[in-house]
Amino acid sequence: MEKSQLENICSLKEIKCEYLCLPTPAELECDALCKEKILHRVLRNINSQLLVVRPDLNLAAFEDVTDQEMQSGKGMHFSIHIYKTTTPLAGLPVAFSVQVENKSYYMCCEREGGEMIVRFKEGEVPKEIPGESNIIFFKKTFTSCSSTAFKFEYSLERGMFLAFQEEGYLRKLILKKLPKDEVDETMKMSLCNFSQ
Repeated sequence: MEKSQLENICSLKEIKCEYLCLPTPAELECDALCKEKILHRVLRNINSQLLVVRPDLNLAAFEDVTDQEMQSGKGMHFSIHIYKTTTPLAGLPVAFSVQVENKSYYMCCEREGGEMIVRFKEGEVPKEIPGESNIIFFKKTFTSCSSTAFKFEYSLERGMFLAFQEEGYLRKLILKKLPKDEVDETMKMSLCNFSQ
């Protein structure tokens, strides 16, 4: 066999190998999060209070709400945006948004004065998130024997969860560090239909 024919066969084998060795679509999935579905719920704490967002006061707190107030839904009917993930062990990635007076607000966390603050900013939750994001929380069951109650871990700081903290008469929404192997009832939340 001539040298040029041999070179052509070798290069053809290389091309075939590259073609055959391409990754599968599953291997090509990146860490980007894509919105899969949206649930419409209210968030209740262990005291059966609802989370209410008041953007004008830059405040989100759990409050006692009448049935009539709940039906009006001002600042308490949440859209829970569920994203597909390639790392299911971390928990189900979700983002929260809420409508207040015909404006949409999304929940995010920001560092301020050395601590993490929960904020609601005007805007829409994106359909795709290319990498890490300050709006993503991992939904996890509260305990292994409580499948209807959840806790929400902040995706950018492991061990930090949504919780409430009493400030005077308010039960303000905060991010709180969970000591390892402890159960903290202030982090326990239920997702309920508007009528419940």
